[in-house]
Amino acid sequence: MQRAAKRLKVVVPLTFMIIFFLLYLTVGNMTDPVIVMLTVPFGLIGGVWLVYIYGFNLSVAVYVGFIALAGTAAETGVMVLNFIDIEIGRLRKHKQRLLTSSEISKAVAAATALRVRPVAITAFSTMIGLLPIMLSNGTGADVTQRIAAPVLGGMFTVLLLSLLVFPVIYSLVLEFQEWQKRQSFS
Repeated sequence: MQRAAKRLKVVVPLTFMIIFFLLYLTVGNMTDPVIVMLTVPFGLIGGVWLVYIYGFNLSVAVYVGFIALAGTAAETGVMVLNFIDIEIGRLRKHKQRLLTSSEISKAVAAATALRVRPVAITAFSTMIGLLPIMLSNGTGADVTQRIAAPVLGGMFTVLLLSLLVFPVIYSLVLEFQEWQKRQSFS
């Protein structure tokens, strides 16, 4: 366990850096990957809760579950961010000017409301796929449950974050960026 803990001290931060780097390569700016990476701590909250509820100690299997959760949480964050960016792009194309704060807020709310189903289906399909593992008691269940618990608990909080908190944070960032553009034109 001590050798594994030493390796995990390298692997876990490396995993987060790789996820961040891939996001940066995908979007080409630093703001979006930073915002998407906010989904990871929110996912960890649910993962920690379910690991605690089941009484699992931190082990290599639990750490592997948290690494899997980080990737899945980032994927969900990217999906929501992409939906919001598409809606903001449409609005900018239509308005042909800088957007007001209320226009940004309405566009973000509309994008989130229209995309509840794909985000929920993504999260629920992951969670439903893990339920048989969590309910099993056969050979190997003790290890697989420790991998599945962080992901299952984390996806619940990631779903809530993606639909409630994430759009608000991204809306504030977009409003700030528009404000900066107005200041540079003045």
